[in-house]
Amino acid sequence: MTQHRRLPLRSCLLLLVVFILVLGGCAKENSTNAGSGTSSIKQQTYFIFDTIVTVKIYDERAGDAQFKDIEAILKEIDHKMNRQDKESEISQVQAASGKQAVAVSQDTFDIIATSLDYAKRTGGMFDPTVGPIVDLWGIGSENAKVPDPAELKQKLELIDYRDVTLNPDKLEVKLEKEGMELDLGSIGKGYAADRIADYLRESGFESAIVDLGGNIFAVGPKPGGKDWIIGVQDPDETRGNQIGKMTVQNKTIVTSGVYERYFVENGKHYHHILNPMTGYPIENNLSSVTIVTSSSTHADALSTSTFALGLDEGMKFIESNPEAEAIFITTDHKVYCTPGIKDIFELTNSNYTIVKQ
Repeated sequence: MTQHRRLPLRSCLLLLVVFILVLGGCAKENSTNAGSGTSSIKQQTYFIFDTIVTVKIYDERAGDAQFKDIEAILKEIDHKMNRQDKESEISQVQAASGKQAVAVSQDTFDIIATSLDYAKRTGGMFDPTVGPIVDLWGIGSENAKVPDPAELKQKLELIDYRDVTLNPDKLEVKLEKEGMELDLGSIGKGYAADRIADYLRESGFESAIVDLGGNIFAVGPKPGGKDWIIGVQDPDETRGNQIGKMTVQNKTIVTSGVYERYFVENGKHYHHILNPMTGYPIENNLSSVTIVTSSSTHADALSTSTFALGLDEGMKFIESNPEAEAIFITTDHKVYCTPGIKDIFELTNSNYTIVKQ
C-alpha cells in the first residue's frame, strides 16, 4: 500500500515560518508596528513553479505596477526553465539531447553553469541531470512509486553532469546522450528569489519578505531597522512548529529535508532527495539542512548539496564557502551549526540538542 504526501514544491525545500505580524491573502494592504512607527504592508500571492509565492513589501509606495513586474519576472523564469513547459528553453535542450547544441538565454545558461559547478565540487552528489530518475519516482505526484530496478538502472546511464557541454561564446547547451534531461528544481527557485529581491532593492524598497514555497529572502531590515525573525521548521512536526529562530537582515534562508515531499510504500518512507549514484533517496541520518547566506541561488544549491554529502562532508563543504552558514539536524534530534550561526540562532525546542556551534 502506498501513502502519498504531496505539497506544491518542486525543489528540495522545507517550509520555514516567518515571524512577521501580517495577514495572509492576495493583494492586501495591512499595517504593522515595527519599532519606530507604523509602516504599510502591501502583499501579493502567486501560484507558479508548482508552489505558492508570496511577496510582502513594507512600503506604502508599493502598488499594482510593482506586483505586475514581479509576476512578469516569475513567468519569464518559469517559461525559460520549467521542463514541464514543452516550449521552455530547458525543454528545447532536452528535445535535442544526443543530437545538437541549443542556444539559450544568458539567465538559463548561467543557472546551468552554476549547477554544473556544484556538481563538479560535490563529486556528482548534486547533479542537474537527474531528470530521468525524478520522473521515474514521481515523488510529489499521485503516481509516486518505487521504480522497477531494471528500469532505474537503465535511467541511471543517462545521469552524468560531465555529459553536458557548454559553449559560453554562443550560449549553447548540449546534452551528449539522447534521453538526458536537466532538472533545475534544486536551484531555480533560489534564482527567482534573487531576481525579485534585486528588483525590489533597485525600485527603492528597503524592507520586504520574498517567500517562494519556503525559500525565504529577507530584504533589508524590518521597518525601523530591526532584524527579521525567522523560524526554522521542526522536521518531525507539522508546518508551523519550530526548533528555533534566527535574526537576519538582507539574507536568504533555504532548507532541504526529508519530509515535505515523500510517500510511504510497504511501510518504508521514500523522500524526494535522490542520490544520483544509486537512483534511490539519500539515507544518511540527516533530517534537514538549513542554509543562511546572501544569494538564494547558491543557498538553494548548497542546501541540496550539503544534504546529499551528509553531516561530515556537508559541514566541510559549507566551511569552504565563507559567505554561508548552516544548521544540520539529524534524525536523532541533534543540531550541528557552523560557527557563524551562534550569533543569529536560538534553539527553542527542548526536544533538540545543539552538539556543535
